[in-house]
Amino acid sequence: MSAQQPLRIPRRLAAAVAGLALAAVGVLTVAAPASAHDELVSTDPVAGSTTTGLPEQLTLTYSAALLSDAGGTVVEVTDAAGTSLVDGAPVVAENVVTQALTGTADGQVNVVWRVVSSDGHPISGEFSFTATPEATAEPSPSVPAEPTPEASTEPSPEMTTMAPPADTSDDAAPAVWPWVIGAVGLVVLIALVVWLLGARARQQKQLDRDRTAGRGGPGER
Repeated sequence: MSAQQPLRIPRRLAAAVAGLALAAVGVLTVAAPASAHDELVSTDPVAGSTTTGLPEQLTLTYSAALLSDAGGTVVEVTDAAGTSLVDGAPVVAENVVTQALTGTADGQVNVVWRVVSSDGHPISGEFSFTATPEATAEPSPSVPAEPTPEASTEPSPEMTTMAPPADTSDDAAPAVWPWVIGAVGLVVLIALVVWLLGARARQQKQLDRDRTAGRGGPGER
């Protein structure tokens, strides 16, 4: 029995060391995800999708709040020709980055981003989506408005059956002149008759006076 006693101590020590090793592996396994960097969770527009026209903004959502240090967040958006489509600097709000866009795009749009993770380490990535031009509505042919009865210049059937207005032109003037001439002649004739009657009456009065005075008798020479 005394000869086997020294062999028990190394076995127990080995078991203790193995237990500590397993515990250390477990701790490291649990701690590894906690110390991992943040990652991109979703994008709007979605990577690989197709949009109608260029969106007004690009949204990137991460797994944890980001550090908003000046210059730490960079978002580059370019079209197929390499023309920049960003409008101003990106805005960081907790775990969401918003980048305003401007211009137009027809084809692939490339996005390259870089942010500072909550643990202080920078992370970056890139993706792309496709923008198609917006459809332009063709102008519809204009239909001329029908004229209202008040605005119509065409004579109505009632107007065509009405008697024509009196003719006031110079052609009607000769029909008036005979009446004017006849009236003037009648006035002159009446005046002449009156004058003749007056002259005869005066002559008769003169003869009467002569007879009264004895100068107009039949026996006088």
